[in-house]
Amino acid sequence: MRTHREIHLEGRKTLEEAGIADSRSDAWLLMEYVTGMTRASYFLRETEEMPKDQAARYREMIQRRAQHIPLQHITHEAWFYGLKFYVDRHVLIPRQDTEILVEEVLLEAGKMQAGSRFRILDMCTGSGCILLALLSVLKGAKGTGVDLSAEALAVAGRNSRELGIPAVWKRSDLFSDISGTYDIIVSNPPYIESHVIDSLMEEVRDHEPKMALDGTEDGLYFYRRISREAGGYLRPGGVLAFEIGYDQGGPVRLMLENAGYEETRVVKDLAGLDRVVLGIKKQEEHHV
Repeated sequence: MRTHREIHLEGRKTLEEAGIADSRSDAWLLMEYVTGMTRASYFLRETEEMPKDQAARYREMIQRRAQHIPLQHITHEAWFYGLKFYVDRHVLIPRQDTEILVEEVLLEAGKMQAGSRFRILDMCTGSGCILLALLSVLKGAKGTGVDLSAEALAVAGRNSRELGIPAVWKRSDLFSDISGTYDIIVSNPPYIESHVIDSLMEEVRDHEPKMALDGTEDGLYFYRRISREAGGYLRPGGVLAFEIGYDQGGPVRLMLENAGYEETRVVKDLAGLDRVVLGIKKQEEHHV
């Protein structure tokens, strides 16, 4: 039998040798996941023998992580906007940068006169993390999450149930099966240029769904379509908001302006890179 500390260090060494960038933190997070120990309780118990079943499970998870399987796909857990989401290989893993999109949409929602009757459409919803984060704050709002992947929608539905946040999940090729009007349309669509995908980190390239990554030749296909079509489903004064790649702020903002959106702006992330573009649909003009 070996101690918690010995097995933890063994796991860390395995990940380091496999070239895992976050080997130290990942080895600890898997230890925490398997044992349920906090750092404080670990330090009190690190010289105790680790139960055989836990040690075996930890080593098995370490081996999977050493194969560059994302940590979140091993634990099936990802935290986003203070909420715990189930994830698997059918959906993108929620990223902290995407929280900026949620924050900017909430900022715009605060300016609207919709009260608690917001209707939100999340296009390319994936795990449902954006829509469910918004609904967790905008109490009384109604949300619809759209995706072409039935497997992704199953994950979103599971998250909706487990978080106790009701939403409608709909399979549609963008707006093909959507009706009605919304106050907010939000999207984190596929935006990576096709030729770049093979150069991505192994964890992303080999384990996250290509459908959710590939934005076609120039990475802008989905922005063009959504910018062009969203106006038919957005009420005057409503907001259209996108997450974007670091070099897409200018082109996507121009798309919104060409589609008749006002007050367009580009928002940077914590690293100072363009991350969000949004605009407001023009109010209808009243002629006397």
